Amino acid sequence: MKEERTKDIDRIRDYEDIRQVPLEPGRPGAGRQNPPVGDSYIGGRPRRDRVSRRKPGTGDGGPEGRTSAARTPAARTSAARTAQEDQNARKKTDRSQRNHKTGNSGSGEHRNRSGKGVSFLALLLVLVLGAGAGLGGGYYLWGWERPYTVDLKAVEVPDYVEQDFIRKNIFSRPDVGRQRVDKIVIHYVANPGSTARNNRDYFDSLADQDPQKSGSSASSHFVVGLEGEVIQCIPVNEIAYANAPLNNTTVAIEVCHPDDSGKFNDATYESVVDLMAFLCGQLKLTPKDVIRHYDVNEKLCPKYYVEHEDAWEQFLKDVKAAMKTESAG
Repeated sequence: MKEERTKDIDRIRDYEDIRQVPLEPGRPGAGRQNPPVGDSYIGGRPRRDRVSRRKPGTGDGGPEGRTSAARTPAARTSAARTAQEDQNARKKTDRSQRNHKTGNSGSGEHRNRSGKGVSFLALLLVLVLGAGAGLGGGYYLWGWERPYTVDLKAVEVPDYVEQDFIRKNIFSRPDVGRQRVDKIVIHYVANPGSTARNNRDYFDSLADQDPQKSGSSASSHFVVGLEGEVIQCIPVNEIAYANAPLNNTTVAIEVCHPDDSGKFNDATYESVVDLMAFLCGQLKLTPKDVIRHYDVNEKLCPKYYVEHEDAWEQFLKDVKAAMKTESAG
């Protein structure tokens, strides 16, 4: 027991001898000196104090500081590399988060812009379709021309119609052709008691006027007499001087009457209705396309049927009924 204690004392003394600072040259060795506090000696020379590069919070006084002081250069290099990697990882994480936020915002803005673009295109499409529908409807109602397929030269007339064309002349039959007819105009002859023949011959007589002088101009495609007779004076594919300013697209019908009232008698009325129904079928027209001279230029013609609107409405109804009978037969 005593020997072991003696050995421990000797070991402590040996350790103290190792810690003795070597004397500097020329300096007398006067006993042992303890190294200056805070200095570290290697080979008898003091080390300069190193400036700590550790982050705040990892001082030398704590366990981490003591552990770091004890690390080898390789360990310190590895630790520095690990710290750099951690810093880079944090930077990447921060950058990723910023990009994620920016990406979400950008995609939201993109969606907003995309949504605005789609809304604008939808609005533009609605406006275009609306404008097209409006223009198309207006064109249909006021400016649309139906495809015309009627060959006016091939138009026939009923068997009871007498075709007795007047002479070609500049006053009553100018021999001007046309390609379409879209209205039939009803007139009254304004000469009570006159016949279909009388009126036909009058139109023909206008050809005897001096073409170098001004004269009277009048004519009609058909004349309906007091007994229901019908004379055709001009082919329907030529114009007549009766419905200015619509001579180019209308067929004129002159109707005889027994008195100044201008009312048609029964035989005349029935013949006019039948003729209208037949011509509407040939020309692909409807009762709405049958009008009065008054409807063209407000002339009081046919007098009775302008003064009595109800009589005119009844006339159109009778034409419609006759067209149904004509198509059924």
